[in-house]
Amino acid sequence: MTTAGTTPLRIGLLGTGPWARNTQAPALAAHPGVELSGVWGRRAEAADALAAAHGTRAYTGEEGIDALLEASDAVAFALPPDVQAPLAVRAAEAGCHLLMDKPVATTVAGARAVADAAEKSGVASVVFCTLRFAPETSAWIAEQAAVDGWFTARAQWLGSLYAEGSSSEYADSPWRREKGGLWDVGPHALSVLIPVLGDVEHLTAARGPADTTHLILRHTSGASSTVTLGLSAPPGAAGVEIEFRGERGTASIPGWAGAETAFRGAVDALAEAVRTGVPHACDARFGRHLTELLAAAEELAQAG
Repeated sequence: MTTAGTTPLRIGLLGTGPWARNTQAPALAAHPGVELSGVWGRRAEAADALAAAHGTRAYTGEEGIDALLEASDAVAFALPPDVQAPLAVRAAEAGCHLLMDKPVATTVAGARAVADAAEKSGVASVVFCTLRFAPETSAWIAEQAAVDGWFTARAQWLGSLYAEGSSSEYADSPWRREKGGLWDVGPHALSVLIPVLGDVEHLTAARGPADTTHLILRHTSGASSTVTLGLSAPPGAAGVEIEFRGERGTASIPGWAGAETAFRGAVDALAEAVRTGVPHACDARFGRHLTELLAAAEELAQAG
């Protein structure tokens, strides 16, 4: 396990799907402070292709997981959440730092197991909530968190992944289709609202059309927020909007460059946590809390 001051950070990649191909692998391979120590995949041909594209070694099978962990200081995950969670526990127990995708798990037990393993093993962890690491939005969130007097907020994240005619390769993800926008994009919205307005002390949830979920949240600051999440909006209705309203007026989230740039920011955050020993705010414990909130919202929405 790499400790403070040791470079480069050897990071292995678990997963070979679209996010791994389009975001994680390119970001890790190009990062000046990282050695991409290998790629593991459930399909040998996919692992071979992705590893060859980035000049590293391919791993597959159960023995391949152990070999990649042995060759790595940290591991990044591009896997479905409930595949990610037990492998993250395994990686932490092997002494590897964790760079996880959101949500950490779709069960509270799974997310708690990851947070507990990271704490017990003393490894650093980061959960990749895009807006917390994209340079434009992370700076904006910090700016809003430094301001008092927020009264309310509104977050709307509507994708058209499952709209009629969509050809996105990400639509092939079974877990996204099953769990919908609440679990896929809900972590992004919550990761912006919580650092500005405070933790969620009460929430209600209701279903909308298709996979859409509506949330009403009360925060520890006294402010309230509303959240609309979905992956099945018509293309003309899709988009992301997050705004805060308070004593100083209205603040709306800026645009950001893209997922690969944001992921590089998450890599930097993990490296900093490894170097300093100071946990990042968006770590496994925060990931556990996000899963707890989303599970509660899902239960309320299903109850009608």
